[in-house]
Amino acid sequence: MPVPVILDCDPGHDDAFNILLAAAHPAVDLLAVTTVAGNQTVEKTTLNARRVCAVAGIRGVPIAAGRDRPLHGPPLVAENIHGGSGLDGPGFGDGEPDVPQDPRDARTLIRDTLLAHPAPVTLVPTGPLTNIATFLLAHPELTPRIERIVLMGGSTGRGNTTPAAEFNVLCDPEAADIVFSSGLPITMFGLNATHQARATADVVSRIAALGTPLSRLCVELLTYFAGTYREVFGFDSPPLHDPLTVAHLIDPSLISLVRAAVSVELTGTYTRGATVVDLLGVTGRPANAEVGMEVDVAGFWDLIVEAVRVLGEPTRD
Repeated sequence: MPVPVILDCDPGHDDAFNILLAAAHPAVDLLAVTTVAGNQTVEKTTLNARRVCAVAGIRGVPIAAGRDRPLHGPPLVAENIHGGSGLDGPGFGDGEPDVPQDPRDARTLIRDTLLAHPAPVTLVPTGPLTNIATFLLAHPELTPRIERIVLMGGSTGRGNTTPAAEFNVLCDPEAADIVFSSGLPITMFGLNATHQARATADVVSRIAALGTPLSRLCVELLTYFAGTYREVFGFDSPPLHDPLTVAHLIDPSLISLVRAAVSVELTGTYTRGATVVDLLGVTGRPANAEVGMEVDVAGFWDLIVEAVRVLGEPTRD
């Protein structure tokens, strides 16, 4: 049976590929997409989710906007990585995408989806955890309807926005703390894992060779993403962070996991937003998460290329 999933995201170049992967693969039943402020404002991330679904022919999946700021403090955006639109690179045009925005807010859509689905649902947040934390605070009675949370965020090592903190967690450390303290089953894919999944020139060539409008758009996304990662971080090719979450749901053998206690630093002068992952068990705290470690990179990219191929077929839409 396919895994029922709600994606909570902030598109974002890598989020866009995660939407494609979740929609394309029969092992995943994409029930809803919710958006949050992160890579760009929530207005822009919501528009980007609609744009991605429109160009890929993804219909019938409700898309709802969530929180426009973290639980505390001002919002942080990653314009230096994802551009002024949050999805710079391709030309989407000026018109409205023909995939509508759901009138409900993210919290309500998550609630309604959990109540309507006959089985517990997996939440897959790939941006700041504000929507998920807000939902858990508002609806503790619905936690039995959540199978697990599979998230992209944090790291077992260093950060990418401060020396200690990864972007998604730094955007809303209090929300991340609520999620990791929720008692729900959590699987975390942090920078230590996602930095292995680089979109090399060979990968981009494979996608380009598909020769469809969708594949060309994906190449444009990756080309822009490569340019900012080269300029900001000096990477020779950009990591596609977010799709590790859905790739894991499709094929758990692709990424090795270890159980560990994960805490979120809330007050450190230099370390606010850091995920403190106790890989050696030195704190004695019980494990509260599975943490992604080693990635089968070839297998991961096979899934991504196949998703672009399937969704780009002329018979779709």
